[in-house]
Amino acid sequence: MAETDRLNESTDWIDLEFVQRERTPPQLIKKGIRHHLAGLSLSNTVVLLEESGVKRSRTAVHNWVQKADLQPSGGENLDRVAVDQKSIRINDEQYWLYTAVDPESNKILHSRLFPTYTVPIAREFLTELTEKHAVTDAVFLVDDADDLIAGLRRENLSYRVQQHGFRNAVERVFCEVERRTSSFSNCFSHVDPDTAESWLQAHAVWWNQWLS
Repeated sequence: MAETDRLNESTDWIDLEFVQRERTPPQLIKKGIRHHLAGLSLSNTVVLLEESGVKRSRTAVHNWVQKADLQPSGGENLDRVAVDQKSIRINDEQYWLYTAVDPESNKILHSRLFPTYTVPIAREFLTELTEKHAVTDAVFLVDDADDLIAGLRRENLSYRVQQHGFRNAVERVFCEVERRTSSFSNCFSHVDPDTAESWLQAHAVWWNQWLS
C-alpha cells in the first residue's frame, strides 16, 4: 500500500460509543483519530480539522484517541506467532513494549507496555495472548531474549529461535512504532504509562486496518 494511503482508508473500525454530548460531527472525530494514528502530530491533526471547518484543541484530539479505547481484536487461530519486546521511553524512564505479530499478515495480535522485562512479565504477556487467540499449539518465533524463552518454556509453548525470516514481521512493527514515536522526539513526554499504552494499542488497531 502506498504511503499516501495511510491517510485515506475508511474509519468504520472506530467505535464512537464514548461520544455523548460531543459538539464535533462524528465523521470528523473519526477523521481526527485516524489521521493522528496514521502519522499526523496532534498539532497537524488540529490544522486538518480546522481545514474541515472545526476548531478543536490538541487535548481534544488526544482525548478522542484515549476514550475510543481501541485494542487489537482477538479470535485468531495461527500456526506461527512472532514475539519480541522493545524499549520505549516515557518521560525520562524506560519501559518495555511486548508485541505478538502474525508473521503471515504482519498484523499485531497483542501489545502491552511494562516497566521492565522479566520472566514473570513475559509469562503474563503470553497468558494474555493465549487467552485472546487460539495459539497454544503455535510455534513462537523469538530471538535470543532470555525472558521470552524462559516464559515460553514455563508456559509449555513451542518456540524456535530465529533472527530473520518470518520473525522479521515483528521487527517491521517496531520500525513503524519508531516512525510514529519520532513525532514525540523518540519518546512519550508528559503522559503516564497507561496513556502511552493506550495510544500504542490504538495505533496497533490502525496498523491492522491499514494492512487489511
